[in-house]
Amino acid sequence: MHFKRFGGRALMCWALLMAGLPCLAQRTIDLQGHRGARGLLAENTLPSLALALQMGVTTLELDVVVTQDDVLVISHDPALNPDITRDAQGRFLSSKGPDIRQLSFEQLQSYDVGRINPTTRYAQTFSAQKGHDGVRIPRLKDLFELVKAQGNTQVKFAIETKITPQRPDQTPEPERFVQLLLQDIKDHGMSERVQILSFDWRTLQAVQKTAPGMPTVYITAQLAALDNLGIKSGQPSAWTAGFQHAQHGSVPKMIKAAGGTHWSSFWRELDAQKVREAQSLGLKVLAWTVNDRQSMGQMLDLGVDGLVTDRPDIAAELLKERGIRWSSPR
Repeated sequence: MHFKRFGGRALMCWALLMAGLPCLAQRTIDLQGHRGARGLLAENTLPSLALALQMGVTTLELDVVVTQDDVLVISHDPALNPDITRDAQGRFLSSKGPDIRQLSFEQLQSYDVGRINPTTRYAQTFSAQKGHDGVRIPRLKDLFELVKAQGNTQVKFAIETKITPQRPDQTPEPERFVQLLLQDIKDHGMSERVQILSFDWRTLQAVQKTAPGMPTVYITAQLAALDNLGIKSGQPSAWTAGFQHAQHGSVPKMIKAAGGTHWSSFWRELDAQKVREAQSLGLKVLAWTVNDRQSMGQMLDLGVDGLVTDRPDIAAELLKERGIRWSSPR
């Protein structure tokens, strides 16, 4: 073959194929900014999401919860997180704050979420994050309006419903949660640009019934802090909407049976066989949350369809170096 006329990408593809690895140079990767650009600015805030947008991510990944007055707001935690929340006097909360579901949106605006408490392990993990004052928990509609104001018609949104079967008091019922979310999305004309994701698959089932064309992303983890599959325990999981591993034999088969379009797995739990199985079933595979070059490279070598990262700047550099395309909205 005469690779010179095709350039470096063809050479790289040939080298990957010879090594028995997928030819990623001919694929498009979904580059998702996790909670915006959490490694650089305060998570799930408009400045962080705007920075990820500026970096040219394909997708803005974020989390939503519901206030007392049924406002969709962008927050990873159903209760105010003392690691990142200060009161009206500028003091970090000494312990977990109230559930957001117990606060009106107006009450929520008295809290500042622009910095990490420097005494916490969280601050050590995200030591490169720059803090700012006067940063509030935004509404989902605020993000939609920001993107529209910037004239961006391409970037997509990966919206995670923060809901758990273990604390039904913290959120609306799954069907009501989805109803509120889909209405916000519809009101801002974003239905064609959104995928809904969750560890709690009940909301994904509700999305599929109400908005069957909308992509649903089934998130999984088997960690000490969160195991929504229950494979190791051998007990049925309350998180998976009745789709059990014992019944289907593998996670990809569970998600396929549930009607999902994507599998988003904690990155350390992926291997080449699992990625191939999922893709053979027609699922897209996302790896979360991968933040260093080496780990990103490992995931790309496995053939994943997307990277979910707190450092979209590092991921973009690596993709460029490898000659891998992503659908940059710029």
